[in-house]
Amino acid sequence: MRLHRLDITAFGPFGGSQSVDFDELSAAGLFLLHGPTGAGKTSVLDAVCYALYGSVPGARQTAQGMTLRSDHAAPATRTGVTLELTVAGRRLEITRQPPWERPKKRGTGTTLDKAQTWLREWDAAAGTWKDLSRSHQEVGEEITQLLGMSREQFCQVVLLPQGDFARFLRADAEARGRLLGRLFDTRRFAEVEKRLAERRRATETQVRDGDAALLADAHRMQQAAGESMELPDLAPGDPGLADAVLSAAAVARSTAREQLTVAHSRLAAAESARAAADRALDEAREQDRLQRRFAETRERAARLEERAGAHQEAQRRMERARKAEAVAPALELRESADAEHRRATDAETRARALLPADLVDAGAAGLAVAARRAAEELGGLESARRAERRLAELLEERAGLDRQERADEEILQDAETWLAGWEETRTALQAAIDSAQQAAARAEQLAERREPARRRLAAARQRDELAADTEDAQRRALASAERAVQARTHWLDLKEQRLNGIAAELAASLTDGEPCAVCGSTDHPAPARKDAGHVDRAAEERALAAYQRAEELRAEDERRLGLVREALAAAGAEAGDTPTEQLAHALDELERAYAQARGAASALHSAQERLRQAEHEHALRVSAQRDAAVRTAARVGHRERLERERSVLEQELAQARGEAHSVAARAAQLEESVARLTDAADAARAADDTAQRLKTADARLADAAFRAGFDTPQAAADALLDDVAHRELQRRLDAWQHEEAAVRAVLAEPETVAAAARPPADVVSAQRAAEEADRRVRAAASARDAAARRCTELDQLSARVAASIRRLAPLREEHDRVARMAGLAAGTAADNERKMRLESYVLAARLEQVAAAATVRLQRMSSGRYTLVHSDDRTGRGRSGLGLHVVDAWTGRERDTSTLSGGETFFASLALALGLADVVTDEAGGVRLDTLFIDEGFGSLDDQTLDEVLDVLDSLRERDRSVGIVSHVADLRRRIHAQLEVVKGRSGSVLRQRGTG
Repeated sequence: MRLHRLDITAFGPFGGSQSVDFDELSAAGLFLLHGPTGAGKTSVLDAVCYALYGSVPGARQTAQGMTLRSDHAAPATRTGVTLELTVAGRRLEITRQPPWERPKKRGTGTTLDKAQTWLREWDAAAGTWKDLSRSHQEVGEEITQLLGMSREQFCQVVLLPQGDFARFLRADAEARGRLLGRLFDTRRFAEVEKRLAERRRATETQVRDGDAALLADAHRMQQAAGESMELPDLAPGDPGLADAVLSAAAVARSTAREQLTVAHSRLAAAESARAAADRALDEAREQDRLQRRFAETRERAARLEERAGAHQEAQRRMERARKAEAVAPALELRESADAEHRRATDAETRARALLPADLVDAGAAGLAVAARRAAEELGGLESARRAERRLAELLEERAGLDRQERADEEILQDAETWLAGWEETRTALQAAIDSAQQAAARAEQLAERREPARRRLAAARQRDELAADTEDAQRRALASAERAVQARTHWLDLKEQRLNGIAAELAASLTDGEPCAVCGSTDHPAPARKDAGHVDRAAEERALAAYQRAEELRAEDERRLGLVREALAAAGAEAGDTPTEQLAHALDELERAYAQARGAASALHSAQERLRQAEHEHALRVSAQRDAAVRTAARVGHRERLERERSVLEQELAQARGEAHSVAARAAQLEESVARLTDAADAARAADDTAQRLKTADARLADAAFRAGFDTPQAAADALLDDVAHRELQRRLDAWQHEEAAVRAVLAEPETVAAAARPPADVVSAQRAAEEADRRVRAAASARDAAARRCTELDQLSARVAASIRRLAPLREEHDRVARMAGLAAGTAADNERKMRLESYVLAARLEQVAAAATVRLQRMSSGRYTLVHSDDRTGRGRSGLGLHVVDAWTGRERDTSTLSGGETFFASLALALGLADVVTDEAGGVRLDTLFIDEGFGSLDDQTLDEVLDVLDSLRERDRSVGIVSHVADLRRRIHAQLEVVKGRSGSVLRQRGTG
């Protein structure tokens, strides 16, 4: 992967658009990215990472893309990053724009634009860019697939954060495992460990559940068998458990079958005795039933004899009712004619009561003639009705003209009053608009001054805090320097003491007959002796380690002091010498003035709206005044026409009304008279017709009663029965006949008569004997069923136990096999001496490759002194496999990486980072990484070590790589000619390229 060009707009500290030509910077092999603290050096690397992956590295990553936007950017400028690079032989261009709250095109406020992504590829044949995708997901998948690395791997391999690798160099095995696991993606091996552990727990649960189920079935068998089965005292997992349970089950089943045979025999005997008792009970019950039946029948015969007279009278009444049924139609016809005649007579009386006195006694014909005359007079009033309706319309129209006249007078008066003050109102509204516009202009001027004042106040507060921090840092640096001098003096003193007594130390290793390491003699006549207070090698090394730790603390405190001083200088340059309280007071005054101006400017829209409404109201008032005058002139002629038509209609109506107060009243009188006369004529004719029909019905009724054998029609009517009475009488006759036949049938039965002659039956004694026999049968059946259930339950449980034993054998074997594999993968097995997990084993191989690759560069950086080695020894009670040590060629001893000094730690971690980059690159499928960045850490190196480190970095060009160093160390500016400088200012940072071309 090689970077060609980077374009940044409104990103991080860069308020405008900036461009970086990596092709020019990479031509020299090494290039420097420098600038003051906070200028935005790391933001350039963030922009590269954001263009590739849509997010920034590590802790700088945010949940919302809008936080990437520069605070210095203009409101209309959108944040965006464009990166042109070559990867896998393809030249691509990636453009990303995070979400953006931009000002609305219409109105006020803001609206949210979604994030945008473009991916293009250079078509060499056509000489143009070809669009590939605008999808976030597709672009992300394409870039990840081409690079072969995730965002975390890219940030560790390409951006080379030295602080992270210094921690990695000194970290424990667990921390190294987490980082290497992310870089080399060993999650599949951890997943294998997880799957094996889950499988072990599952098989263990199955075996444990099987043992529990076997024991539970054994206890159920013991409960079912009762006292006939005894279980030995066995625990889960006992190898003799299955045999013991099976043997006990066989004994229990045999005993249960013997008990079932005995129960069958007892049940058969009890059932035979119950059958005999049931037969005796049935015979006694039958004899008792026949004797009671005979007695009841004799009583029924006596009651029939008592009711014989009433039965004969009912027969005679039924006969007269049948004769009267022939007269019933004539009776119904006469009653219908009589009722109709009464209704017609009542209607005639009511109708004649409503007629005038001269027509009360008139006949039907006279009443019809009077109704026709009244109807003719009513038809002559139709034209008068139309005239009356027209007159009412004229009066309503005249009243409407009066209302319109009053309304127009009010409109004219209101319009004149409102228009009289129009000029004064317009002048006042225009003055308010002018005042609000002036306030808006003043607010805009004050707004431009607010942000610089805020930044200057913040810088002043930071300046005050950093001044106190600088004093603390100076005190700590001075104290750590004194401690380092004391530790060095102590170490040198011990070293001198050891050298003075080195003869005694050498004499301690002399052996008779062995040559001396100094003089070569095999005789040792007077070897030196260690005196009190002798300093040995261990004491010297402890003093040296203490001195090295003190020196590291001194370097760290001096580095912190330099950072604090640099930050104080930057804050002082921003804030100046003005006191913080004065700047705060000035900002408060500015804010108050701005708030007042904003408040006054906020009235601009309402003032403009009031003026627009007033002008609209003025136009409406003028138009209403003009329309009212026109309507007033038109009403004069209309009113005169209405008066002439009203006079003519009133004369016509006076003639048509007569004595009534209106034509409608006269018409209502005539309509009522016609209706009454017509109703009276119809009622008179109906009364005459019904009287004739009643007379005819009386004659027919008398003739029908005579032919039926009745003396009078009333006698026939009295003999009739209604439906209810007829049914009741017929039911009584049928019941008497049915009862008589039933009594004769029972008294004729021979078995009933024979039973009545025998002594009374003893049903109670037979019932008690049958119940006792039934109780014995139920008891025998319950015993038989219990024995059968016991046999069945024991058979089922025995089958379940046998099946459980057959099923448990392979499960136990599988559990033993899976448990051994899971323990081996998890590092807990007894034969895994180093307690190394599967994932740690894989990562240990990777770490060994990384250490070998890092050693090649570390030896050059340290002039051949240091070598990184991988160790798989256990540390304490932890697991082994991810240890990392450094071998010091000067002493020939292997020691922990935490003993390295600050500068040694830097170039050791740099060598480790470069070695890891090579291994991860090979792991990623051989993707070439032609552009690397190293972020900070060079300030802890002396001149000689810095030259050696730069030589190693310069040698990376042998693999056609270019390396960008991110640092603010001033000495690097004269050593590295190709530079990308970040210059910060109040309007945002800018980029400048130097030493290229």
